[in-house]
Amino acid sequence: MTRVLLTGATGFVGAQVLRHLVAAGAEVTVTLRPGAALPDGAAGAVHSPDLFAEDARFWAKACDGHDAVTHVAWYAEPGKYLHSPLNLDCLAGTVRLAQGAAAAGVRHFSGIGTCFEYDLTTAALARHEALPTNAPLAPATPYGAAKAAVWLALSRNLTGLNFAWCRLFYLYGAGEDPRRLVPYVHQRLAAGLPVELTSGQQWRDFLDVAEAGRQIAEVTLQGLEGALNICSGRPVTVAGLAAGIAESYGRPDLIRLGARPDRADDPPYVVGLPSLPPKA
Repeated sequence: MTRVLLTGATGFVGAQVLRHLVAAGAEVTVTLRPGAALPDGAAGAVHSPDLFAEDARFWAKACDGHDAVTHVAWYAEPGKYLHSPLNLDCLAGTVRLAQGAAAAGVRHFSGIGTCFEYDLTTAALARHEALPTNAPLAPATPYGAAKAAVWLALSRNLTGLNFAWCRLFYLYGAGEDPRRLVPYVHQRLAAGLPVELTSGQQWRDFLDVAEAGRQIAEVTLQGLEGALNICSGRPVTVAGLAAGIAESYGRPDLIRLGARPDRADDPPYVVGLPSLPPKA
């Protein structure tokens, strides 16, 4: 049995990672705030009021006896996380967690990156080419920069354990914050209200969070290394996604493309080259 320390287990992505780790037979210890309920399937918990404020000694003790760490936690409040100064706290706290894991003799460390680490302004994107994991990095936001900094630091400084960096693209599904795109579309359609969108011509790589959780769990259980894209590899426009959802409600007439202006900094094409095969 593999013993895994999992951070962020009650979050949008982490809950799916926990489910798949447990289903595969792993014994999972989760990090929780004091007083929080232990999620279903977890074998135990490490408690901290702020896991990003803990030092490497705390993490060395917490990681003792574990085979792997899967670090999903990060500040991710919609509308704020891309430019928040809290990204620096998450960066520093993640490095200390990795240092503690290495000191404890953990064999594998999986971290969660983002497609926003990549250079999303290149000519290749204009040609609608999928991003491989060795594509140039040029993050345009504090969030992307902090994630890229973790990858660059840990991929060159961790010794004694293998390191995987799972770059997420555009996820949707169970547990998603209602302020995000897909829940917004569903809520408006269910209420019979217009869905106000931008032009919708942006091409995106959408993936169900349940499948993302499965892939991240596989990375940990298989001990994979290096940068990996957690994505579908299938380009879909925002307009196409919204239209598909609207058809399921029988209300394509409620989609209002162009009701909101396109953002000048919104990349036209963000699609990844998947690193793991989809579930058969």
